[in-house]
Amino acid sequence: MATETLSRSKVMALAVPVMLAQAATATTGVVDTAVMGLYGDKFDLGAVAVASVVMSFLYWAFGFLRMSTTGLTAQAKGAGDNVEVHSVLQRALLLGGALGLTILILSPLLKLIVFEPFSAGDNVKDLARAYFDARVWGAPAVLMGYGITGWLLGTGRTGQLLAFQIVMNGVNAGLDIWFVAGLDWGPAGIGAGTAIAEWVSVAFGLFLVRGGLSRSKGLFDRAKLSALINANRDILIRTLALLFSFAWFVNSGASLGAAELAGNEVLLQFVTVSAFVLDGFAFVAEKEIGEAYGGRDRARLMRAMRLTTELALAFAAVISLAYYLTGGWIIQSFVSDAEARQVALAFLPYCAIIPLLGLPAWQLDGFFLGGTQGKALRNAGLASCLLYVGTDLLLRPAFGNVGVWSAFLTMYVWRAGALGLYLPSMIAKTSADPRRQPARPT
Repeated sequence: MATETLSRSKVMALAVPVMLAQAATATTGVVDTAVMGLYGDKFDLGAVAVASVVMSFLYWAFGFLRMSTTGLTAQAKGAGDNVEVHSVLQRALLLGGALGLTILILSPLLKLIVFEPFSAGDNVKDLARAYFDARVWGAPAVLMGYGITGWLLGTGRTGQLLAFQIVMNGVNAGLDIWFVAGLDWGPAGIGAGTAIAEWVSVAFGLFLVRGGLSRSKGLFDRAKLSALINANRDILIRTLALLFSFAWFVNSGASLGAAELAGNEVLLQFVTVSAFVLDGFAFVAEKEIGEAYGGRDRARLMRAMRLTTELALAFAAVISLAYYLTGGWIIQSFVSDAEARQVALAFLPYCAIIPLLGLPAWQLDGFFLGGTQGKALRNAGLASCLLYVGTDLLLRPAFGNVGVWSAFLTMYVWRAGALGLYLPSMIAKTSADPRRQPARPT
């Protein structure tokens, strides 16, 4: 596959399973919100919103495990080093399991800290803590799953990635309904169902990647493990900045009231689904650009950028139109609280434009992750976060939730603009040198 000329049909063959897998991943949050919306009130829904942001922030602080595994696997594959391809997976699994276990051990302390910044009421926070207590037991499985996901993407096994995510989503949906609708466990039931699903899916994932567990070199080499962590320091900072932006958005809604918090959370699920689906093309770009870096093939890099972006743009337009035309029906059908429903309906048009507005940022993320250009990702992430927070502080006091959503839209503009400044230098780093050596992470 590494030597095949990239075509639109090949991009689609790789991207469609990823899009479906990403849709399944996003649907995990959608199912959580839908079940809570049907069987709970605005306080339950708000608690799931706050707790979900906390868990996302906590887990995706280590999202570099997925991102770096994809890029490093693809670069090793492009350089023809199959043993290193296996070693990348095994290091990611070891590191993910260790970090996840650390989160679990420290969870009592973390719980005392992570909910304090939110403006939600005490009743919402108490329910959110119950969700946290149940969900955190899945931490080792989540972080090991990042390694599995990254490796499947980096090796182009997107069909297996789809199967991995379907197992996760199917188990989560079934347990959510049982624990909440059947046992009336509320937000704690949502957390417990997700944690169990995370362990089931990682067991299935280990079965899928069993071939990558056989050979390795320098697996416990301290220098290589340190290099893995150090190379991803910048991606970690970028991820934290991005997660802080989403946490800020949720908290901005919470500061206006429980209805705004819950209504914005419903719409945030639409945003998440569109981002995850369109990330299918960004992930294909990661794989192809990673292999282009490993093989020092600039022509392949440019073609990957162009073809994945063309197709992503067409899909973004379809998703935006679908949200605008059918989003109201979805909200009416799945949100029982009248106040939350009213807020979600009022701000649906803002949400509907995000697939098109966010596409450049998502694609550029894929380009830079494939090339493991950590410094550019870090600097752009920090800059866009600061600009977004400043915009929100300027608009929210004067315009309320209109200001919250207007500022949120500008976040995507800041992200794309900041990354775009680094694009020429990234392209220049890919030479036509025929020596097949992986590009160094920077």
